[in-house]
Amino acid sequence: MSDLYGNPDSLHALGRRSGRLLEQARERIAASIGVQPQEILFTSGGSEANSLAVAGYALANRKRGRHIITTNVEHSSVAHAADWLESQGFDVQRLPVNADGSVTARQVREAMRPDTLLVSIMHVNNETGAVNPLREIADVVHAHPTAVFHADLVQSFGKEDIPWESLDLGSVSAHKLHGLKGSGFLYKRKNLKLQPLLFGGQQEQGMRGGTENAPADIVLAKTVRLALESQAKDRERITELNRMLQKELGALPGVKIQSPENASPFILNVSFAQITSEVLMNALDARGICVSAKSTCESRSSNESEVLKAMGRPVSETTHAIRLSFSGQNTLEEGKRFIEETKEILNQYGLPL
Repeated sequence: MSDLYGNPDSLHALGRRSGRLLEQARERIAASIGVQPQEILFTSGGSEANSLAVAGYALANRKRGRHIITTNVEHSSVAHAADWLESQGFDVQRLPVNADGSVTARQVREAMRPDTLLVSIMHVNNETGAVNPLREIADVVHAHPTAVFHADLVQSFGKEDIPWESLDLGSVSAHKLHGLKGSGFLYKRKNLKLQPLLFGGQQEQGMRGGTENAPADIVLAKTVRLALESQAKDRERITELNRMLQKELGALPGVKIQSPENASPFILNVSFAQITSEVLMNALDARGICVSAKSTCESRSSNESEVLKAMGRPVSETTHAIRLSFSGQNTLEEGKRFIEETKEILNQYGLPL
C-alpha cells in the first residue's frame, strides 16, 4: 500500500507498475486453478462475485430464457439476487434441500426446462457444511444448450477439491482463506456475457467499473497459493479436530449434531436442547471463544436458522444451534477448551432436560 499506490489504469510509471503486478497476480491465480487469465475477474469478495454471476448473467442473456434454478438455502447474496430477478420478470425455482441439507443431480434434472437460463447452487453450505455434487449437477445443466452453471465456492475453495472444468461461473472470497477482507474473484468461462452491475470505466474487461483495489488484488495471488499449498495438511488436521468435537459433544445430553456425515470438516453445526443459540453464543464470546448461530450475513436477523428449518428440523433445534467454523490454524487444544467451557456454560445456564 505504500509502494503500489498508482492507479493500475494510469499510463505513468507508478500506474504501469501496479498494472503489471495486477495482471501477474491474475495470471498466477488462473494458473493455480487451471483456467485462463481472462477468466478471472477481481471483485470485492464473495457477495459481489455471486451477485455479478447471478444477476449479471441473467440480465445479459435474458433472450435465451427466463427460468433460473437455485436452492432454498443459498447465501443471501445469491438469494437476494434471485429475489430481485423475480421482480424483473424472471421465473426463479428454489429447490428444497434434503434432510442432509443438500440437493441431488436428479432434482436438478427434474427441474430443468427448455427455457432454463442459469443454475446457481453452492458447493458447501455455510451453516451445516453439507456438500453438493457439483460434477453431477454440471453434467445435467450442460445437457441443456441454453443453461450455464454457477457455484458459490466461498466455503469450499482451499478446503475441497473443485471441478473447475465443470463450472461456467464460480465465486471465491479471500477472507475465508486468511486473505484481506474486501477482495475476491469471479471465475467466468471465456465468451460468457455478463451485464455489469457497477458502471464506470473498462476495468475488469468492462465488467466492473471503478479503480481496482490493486494492493488487495495483488496480495490475493499469494493468498490463493498458500491456501492451495496447505489444503491437504489443513484438511487432515481439521478432520481430526471435527471428529473429536463430534465425539465429545455427542456424549452430552440434549446435544444433536446437525451437520451431515459427509459434510465438509471445516463446518460443524450442533444444537443444544438445554440452551438457546443466543445465550450459548454470548456466553462463549464472554470467554473468548468465537462461534456463530448461523451465516454471518444473516446473524442480525431472526434467531431461527433458516437452513436448519429448510432441512426439516423442529424449532427446538433451529433456535438452539450454533455453527463452528474452522480454519487450518485451529488446534485440538482449542477444541478441548471449547468442550470444557461449553460444559461449564451448560451447567450454569442450561435448563433441565
